[in-house]
Amino acid sequence: MNNHQAPIQDARVLGWPKMLILGLQHMFAMFGATVLVPMLVSNSYGLPLSIQTTLFFAGIGTLFFHLCTKLKVPAFLGSSFAFLGGFQAVSELTAGKYADMAAAEKLQYALGGIVVAGLLYVVLAGIIKLVGVQKVMRFLPPVVTGPIIILIGLNLAPSAVSNASTCWWLAIVAMAIIVVANIWGKGMIKIIPILLGVVGSYIVAVIANSFGATAVDAAGNVVPLIDYSGVASSQLVGLQPFVIAKFDLTSIFVMAPIAIAAMMEHIGDMSAISATVGKNFLSDPGLHRTLIGDGIATSLSGLFGGPANTTYGENTGVLVLSRVHDPRVVRLAAIYAVVLSFSPAFAAVVNSIPTAIIGGVSFILYGMISAIGVRNVVENRVDFTNSRNLIIAAVILVCGLGFTNGITFAIGEVHITLTNLALAAVAGIALNAILPGKDYTFGADVTEGRAGDFGRY
Repeated sequence: MNNHQAPIQDARVLGWPKMLILGLQHMFAMFGATVLVPMLVSNSYGLPLSIQTTLFFAGIGTLFFHLCTKLKVPAFLGSSFAFLGGFQAVSELTAGKYADMAAAEKLQYALGGIVVAGLLYVVLAGIIKLVGVQKVMRFLPPVVTGPIIILIGLNLAPSAVSNASTCWWLAIVAMAIIVVANIWGKGMIKIIPILLGVVGSYIVAVIANSFGATAVDAAGNVVPLIDYSGVASSQLVGLQPFVIAKFDLTSIFVMAPIAIAAMMEHIGDMSAISATVGKNFLSDPGLHRTLIGDGIATSLSGLFGGPANTTYGENTGVLVLSRVHDPRVVRLAAIYAVVLSFSPAFAAVVNSIPTAIIGGVSFILYGMISAIGVRNVVENRVDFTNSRNLIIAAVILVCGLGFTNGITFAIGEVHITLTNLALAAVAGIALNAILPGKDYTFGADVTEGRAGDFGRY
């Protein structure tokens, strides 16, 4: 489509065949990152998060978000990478009731934490509606949220190296494809580098596997590069393996603080989508509505076995590329995701992707999470010549990197663990509230090219 043409607000003028193809384009954009989350949680941390359930709640969550936002915002809700650190922390819990707990039950408690994290969105939305966004955001400036986002990526880095080390050459192939697609790709290729990295390196792995290529598993054993056993035993059509969340203070304290970073990501994404479409969605339908839509979609997903949701920048890229700004095409992608979620065979094929490919993709992805935190700090012009800002960021980073095992304490018979990220978030918010000299002002204006910019110092 000619970029000089006016954007299309109602895709129905293009006809249904083109609308269906546009919806497919949005599904491809979200797909790689959305299914990567359950793959990482299952393969890296041993918690059996389902690809089928993830796709189902990505679709259902997106449709619910659109209802909450009066069908106005062309956003897709896919799996949130911010919560990967939380899944890893829960998988490593060994105190109290978690001492001899099976991985499947640990997943349920992690999901309970996600439910509460999603409800924090709703709480923030209510406070914003009640007292105004400027007053609320003074407690969550980029000098707090930026370092927390940086920590999420840094904490995940060792697992990326561990996964990639099962077959370094294959991990490097995955990384190379992503870099080439993202830097030199044009059009849609530039928007789906993760999907291309996974698919391209998987094709290479299939060919190499046929010639007897091997990998090394976690126990140090030499194994075939690809294990097809799960594919052969899977049905083409079947229901999602829903599981019910369980609740415990420790898992809630692991997951809930991550909502702070995720909510800032949400606000940044809403700013980006607003700038892309040329409408201020922070004002209409309002930030409180978008937060409620995202938060309840996340809680609903967690309650029945899916990961936290978040608005996807990949789909914003498709809006720029296609210049079709109609939310209807995004809702079509959501319907496609729900349909795909009813295929256990499809999920099994995705699960057969070698650990090294996941390692290669996450090698870049985890670094990008930290880089987004840096961008958050830079674009909002956080002044680190100011001692106050320097102290807040320093304490957050040391808490996040120093307390590797968190802090565990007992209240009666109950053991509660505060993870490093929870401690960092609490310390950062408290210091920002206590130390004098708060000079951050949240601004709802969005300007093209400054997606992460939502305030001024």
